[in-house]
Amino acid sequence: MEYIDYYKVLGVSKNATEAEIKKAYRKLARKYHPDVNPNDLEAERKFKEINEANEVLSHKENRAKYDQYGKDWKHAEEFEKAKEQQRQHQSQQNYYSGRSGGYSEEDFSDFFSSMFGGAQGGFGGRGQQVQFRGQDFNAELQLNIKDVYETHKQTLTVNGKNIRLTIPAGIKDGQVIKIKGYGGEGINGGPKGDLHIKFSIINNTNFKRDGDNLYAMKNIDLYTAMLGGEITVDTFKGKVKLKVAPETQNGNRVKLKGKGFPKYKKEGQFGDLYITYNIELPKKLSEREKALFKELSKLR
Repeated sequence: MEYIDYYKVLGVSKNATEAEIKKAYRKLARKYHPDVNPNDLEAERKFKEINEANEVLSHKENRAKYDQYGKDWKHAEEFEKAKEQQRQHQSQQNYYSGRSGGYSEEDFSDFFSSMFGGAQGGFGGRGQQVQFRGQDFNAELQLNIKDVYETHKQTLTVNGKNIRLTIPAGIKDGQVIKIKGYGGEGINGGPKGDLHIKFSIINNTNFKRDGDNLYAMKNIDLYTAMLGGEITVDTFKGKVKLKVAPETQNGNRVKLKGKGFPKYKKEGQFGDLYITYNIELPKKLSEREKALFKELSKLR
């Protein structure tokens, strides 16, 4: 990665206050804003560079890391961990060699040389550079619930790379899967980071999904509820016939085994479908119907 002097980009000194950085950023952002410079590629590049510089220097922690590590400031935590390991390693060497006292900054010369690409070695001795794992990438993939009822393949573009994915049936909303080695490049030949994909599942059906089970409401008339009968209900894969028991009460729930959602990475296994009955009372009764209901009420 090419080193960019963010202080120079904003035109401020390294001792600039937060207010001075903010003022310089606003002035330059107005000058190079795309709305002010339409179709000007150089102004667009400059605008992005200004925003990047402000993102680093306007945050206290980011600025401190940048001041210490330059272009590699995003890997500051990894460097600090490696630095501590080097300190412990050197302390052990001092113990066995009979040296006493603390650990001086001079002892870090090899460490920093290896970290920033010098010829001298790090932990493994001279000639060996310290390697760091690449940055992990995060992406979100939005799918319809019908898309994840069956296993299928899909191409996802991340950082200009096309990644062919096999998406298993039954994947859940909010679930994250990791694709090893599709993250950022490592430092000094270190391994690549990973790609983490979060799935956002849109449910625009009449079914409520809870894990592998599905839930739905079914309206039935009063007479079917009292006398029983056969109805047709929707499942996720089509319609099926269902027998209603006599004297079914409003809110009763029945289970259709294996008619739910596919179980994640369990080929051929499904959850259940639960149907809740909603009994619809008749409206606009005729005089004859009213009389029959009155007669029925007397019998009860």
